[in-house]
Amino acid sequence: MKVALQGRAQGRQRELYEAAGIEIVEGRCRTEDEMIALLGDADGAQVGILPLTSRRVLESCTKLKVVSRFGVGVDSIDLDAATELGVMVCNVPGSNTTEVADHAMALLLSLTRRLYDAVRSTREGAWADNPRAMGAYTPGMRRLAGHTVGIIGFGNIGRAFAARVRGFGVSRILAYDPYVNQLGGDLYGVQLVGLDELLTESDCISIHCSATEETRHLINADALKRMKSTALLVNCARGPIIDEQALAEGLEAGEIDGAALDVTEVEPLPSDSPLLKLPNCYVTPHVAAMSAVFVAETAVMQAENVIHVLTGRKPHGLANPEVIKTVAVMRQAEPGRWAGVPDFSMALQV
Repeated sequence: MKVALQGRAQGRQRELYEAAGIEIVEGRCRTEDEMIALLGDADGAQVGILPLTSRRVLESCTKLKVVSRFGVGVDSIDLDAATELGVMVCNVPGSNTTEVADHAMALLLSLTRRLYDAVRSTREGAWADNPRAMGAYTPGMRRLAGHTVGIIGFGNIGRAFAARVRGFGVSRILAYDPYVNQLGGDLYGVQLVGLDELLTESDCISIHCSATEETRHLINADALKRMKSTALLVNCARGPIIDEQALAEGLEAGEIDGAALDVTEVEPLPSDSPLLKLPNCYVTPHVAAMSAVFVAETAVMQAENVIHVLTGRKPHGLANPEVIKTVAVMRQAEPGRWAGVPDFSMALQV
């Protein structure tokens, strides 16, 4: 068995593969062609965000059985193609819940307390030169207590964010998630509402949903107009959920008061983006998930996903569960890429 690593082995990954008797190859990939060259004869692969694990890549790698992404998101992998071809796409659910919820909370507090502006101006000497000048921040500073917070997407991270923000004495926590019922909200003291009610009632909104066709530009010009002019918006989920042009125009026109983003539609965000020039918009470089603990734990779980699949065990996360049916049919007819691999189907549920 051979596993291709896009990049270098991290933490205990090399040790885990050696213990399982699996050969590993490593390489940096900047293009799809380089991806195909690296993964071409591999049974499993560890991949990152770029280059995309496209249909072309998957079709070209005829021995590939499992692809494991670092972290939770799998939007860089063509799930439909993987399912058709019988390739399992694995992730590490829950691996960055703590970090992302913390980062979203930090961004919200940065907006309400104007931390970036205060630190910057103090470093520039404003406090030393004119102590009274610091009072200029007072009108823009606000408390979270007594206000309504909205959460878009109430999965693991949305729930972790709800637990954190409740500690600041907010009056209500609303959530919009068409796949979660009120019982799920009751466990966290959260009221499940429609998107329109969340937009119009919330003083602060934090986004924690997945990037899908359904959620693309969920926050658009119309949504921004429905929000309070004093509203604050935080996005630590995926960039395409927000129409960035509409957001830039809305921030400049005062349709909402401020925004803080860890993700953008194009990454890295171009240096000439209007979002970087707006004083009421903070942008961090897609680092919400990061911490030393996250990197170490996720590296192990990412490797274990590949090892488990190739040895007939259940992975930590399966992003395309319908692939189980595809593989079952392949095993009964012409097993192809799955020839000689232990049957894992009884350990999984569709």
